[in-house]
Amino acid sequence: MKLSENLRTNQKVQLTSWKSPSDPSTGRFSAGVNTQNIPQGFIWKDGHPYWRTGPWNGQFFTGAHGWVLDYHRGYTLVYDKEEIVYSTFAYVNGLGLSKQFLDSQGNIKQLLWDDGKEDSEVVGFALANECDFYGTCGAFGSCYALSSPICSCLKGFEPKIVEEWNRGNWMSGCVRRTPLQCERVNNRSEGGGKADWFLKLEMIKVPDFAEWSYRTKDDCRKQCLENCSCVAYAYDTGIGCMSWSGNLIDLQKFSTGGLDIYIRLSYLEFVIIGAMAIPSTAYFFWRWMTKKRARKNRSRESLPSKNLNNVKLHELPTFSLEELAIATNNFHVANMLGRGGFGTVYKGKLHDGQEIAVKKLSRSSGQGLEEFMNEVFVISKLQHRNLVRLLGCCIEGEENMLVYEYMSNKSLDAIVFDEELNAKISDFGIARIFTGSENQANTKRVIGTYGYMSPEYAMHGFFSEKSDVFSFGVLLLEIVSGRKTTCFYDDQQYYLSLVGFAWKLWNNDNIMALVDPTIWDPCFQMEMLRCIHVGLLCVQELARDRPTMSTIISMLNSEILDLPTPKQPAFTERQFASNEEPAQLGEIKSSSCNVTITTVYAR
Repeated sequence: MKLSENLRTNQKVQLTSWKSPSDPSTGRFSAGVNTQNIPQGFIWKDGHPYWRTGPWNGQFFTGAHGWVLDYHRGYTLVYDKEEIVYSTFAYVNGLGLSKQFLDSQGNIKQLLWDDGKEDSEVVGFALANECDFYGTCGAFGSCYALSSPICSCLKGFEPKIVEEWNRGNWMSGCVRRTPLQCERVNNRSEGGGKADWFLKLEMIKVPDFAEWSYRTKDDCRKQCLENCSCVAYAYDTGIGCMSWSGNLIDLQKFSTGGLDIYIRLSYLEFVIIGAMAIPSTAYFFWRWMTKKRARKNRSRESLPSKNLNNVKLHELPTFSLEELAIATNNFHVANMLGRGGFGTVYKGKLHDGQEIAVKKLSRSSGQGLEEFMNEVFVISKLQHRNLVRLLGCCIEGEENMLVYEYMSNKSLDAIVFDEELNAKISDFGIARIFTGSENQANTKRVIGTYGYMSPEYAMHGFFSEKSDVFSFGVLLLEIVSGRKTTCFYDDQQYYLSLVGFAWKLWNNDNIMALVDPTIWDPCFQMEMLRCIHVGLLCVQELARDRPTMSTIISMLNSEILDLPTPKQPAFTERQFASNEEPAQLGEIKSSSCNVTITTVYAR
């Protein structure tokens, strides 16, 4: 792939997105190289910056911190004799078939064909977190994805509009708290004070609009200090001297990598910082010791009383937030294995090389500490070769995470497979533990992944064994069809769920059209039909009409030959208004409607 810009004619070759996954007309996003001052890669939305890579240093883009390593280093940037700047990409491991594209949501993706898996693998993304969006924290604001809130003013600066800043609207940015000495001298309001100086910030994605000059590091500092309009400078051996005047826009902090930048501050700011340092150090050390003791007490006191005596957190290995952030590359989207009602699962690698799967509770999730501890309780008390092994957990601030052994075949959705295709079961966050005499119960809070929840549970909070039967039926239809239940299927007047789509085909005597073509085999037509039939029996609207799990096993094993006719399922369709376009509804889909089926070979 080759993106270019002719400096003489201003002619550019860029990536452009589709309008939607199903509409190939030109979309809102474009991507290319901006060669002004120091070359940077950009994604633009409606012509405005949406994301940028940071400056090119001759080997890689210094601000594209989260890209997959091989994907990152596959870029080259060349100035040719015709005054054309072009960037090329080649995967460094030399794999053959590949495709790079800009999707309709503004993400750059690289698809590589894997001959072993006989499938394409996504190896690169652009946006990793909210801090990657251009200018999230406004002028003189710094964005750090691992802090809460993510935006903070640089030292020596304060929010321009405090009310907006406190509400989480950071676009107005920050303003200088103490005027620079050179400004006071120029304004003749004060003279004779000590000169301004620079505050060093490490591991930074440097701001946009850098001005380049070929100077040594010392000369770079001196040049900035002598120019009152210079507010910051940075130096990199592969780039040279960078300086900024005016506002600092799109500055981001990393936990590793990035560049050092030096922010110009009034000498008075350093006096304030120094004066605060000694008592602050003592205070924060005391606070750290207090919080450390309190955290242990809180972690025990906040546990659900039902499981408090059954789980001893000190017997379960714990991981720090920083350790897991490093292992998952700041929870980068390229390491995301899956997402569910609990949150998101990321692949990671510990410092000793062990691969892990980190299950991170989403702050917007309806699930909380009770479900978190429920999963710890269930898995820590069960040891079985078909259970995913829980390695530890992280409870730090508002973050709750579980650390599992990594399964090489996809995510911790519910059932996964190890390298030898042995089934492993995970996700016990909303599991319910019944006593021997119980077969149903009620809950005050409905939690789980929509599409798999039974109607009586989703609408009334009522659950029983038949609730699991409904979920199993959905999963069975997904396996046979190769489609996800979370997608809707256009039917002119209605949008059908997967269950509704299957029900329509059943009533039209066309149920075999549901079968995924990749697994279709006329020799097993009756077995496929039986699986669909059983799936429809499991998703019937009334719980009393659904078979028990023991009966389902007998049905699938053909021990019960005559299966009853299924009744109307739940959640089959959603009618859209006459002024809605199907394509508009389709744009809200956040994932592919297809699922992958692992090919099983005989041993």
